[in-house]
Amino acid sequence: MVKRMLVFARPILGAALAVLTVQTATAQQPALSDRPIRMLYGFAAGGSGDLAARLLADVASRELGQRVVVENRTGANGMIAAEAAARGPTDGSNVLFCTTGNMTIVTELPGAQLPINPATDLIGIGQLLRSTFGLVVGKDSPYRSIQDLVADARANPGKVSYATPGVGSVQHLSTELLGQKIGAQMVHVPYRGSQAALQDLLAGRTSFSITNLGDVISHVRSGSLRLLALGDPLGKRFFPDAPMIAEVVPGFETYAWFGLCGPTGMPDAVVKRWEKAIQAAVDDPTVSQKLLDNGMVPAFADSAALKKTMEENRRSYREVIRAANIKAE
Repeated sequence: MVKRMLVFARPILGAALAVLTVQTATAQQPALSDRPIRMLYGFAAGGSGDLAARLLADVASRELGQRVVVENRTGANGMIAAEAAARGPTDGSNVLFCTTGNMTIVTELPGAQLPINPATDLIGIGQLLRSTFGLVVGKDSPYRSIQDLVADARANPGKVSYATPGVGSVQHLSTELLGQKIGAQMVHVPYRGSQAALQDLLAGRTSFSITNLGDVISHVRSGSLRLLALGDPLGKRFFPDAPMIAEVVPGFETYAWFGLCGPTGMPDAVVKRWEKAIQAAVDDPTVSQKLLDNGMVPAFADSAALKKTMEENRRSYREVIRAANIKAE
């Protein structure tokens, strides 16, 4: 009788130990705030970046076991949201859906009036995706290849114009870099946002644009714009037969990234929990497909890798800005 009781006790004891182990592991995880977690985003709802932020928030809500709310705080080229994130609590309940521009370019622009310094007041938590870039022209453009455009730009200084969403944008600096590499003077036509720049490109009022594929992929596929070349190898996911700008301009590469940042002082354990949530979003087939459908490539990088990327971005953009004597407007 005693032996039979011991036999039954073993699985019961094993189950109890398993439950205890799970409870202990859960208890050891750093606690986030009881209030809803804010994911601040510095630009308007409806764009590709906003879509990516909401996809990440959905997965993070599941992974963290707490609701993550995307809060659009627009203005000052994303710096209003960045300031709110930098000045908020460091317990992981207050994070910033950040991108190349408001984490690396603004720190290098002379004359920029910044409420915070993103390089010291914010840290990178992890990268979610790369926004891959390409060089596009209108459907009636005389340029049939990247070679045509480069040749014309070199032969006719000040004739070829390019559209960007504004001074100091990734699109602006990418095209300045192209001009520096090919030794050509081109005319910058800045707009207030990507859509305004796109409309004039479609109408043929500007010569070309180097921009993120997410904004133009539908126009390229419909034939209203022509893709001459890609600035990022990951663009081959969408247009496998397109040439690379680097084939004509050696060493040229451009893209933007989106990820998560937080206030300096976040505990490492909290950063790790968020890293896992970002990785889970990248690994989620539904999220990945939605990103790809909108011209974005899922591409996870952890906090250390994102920190390295940001440092490299600041160095390379600083060189372009100084060579072109660009100043904040």
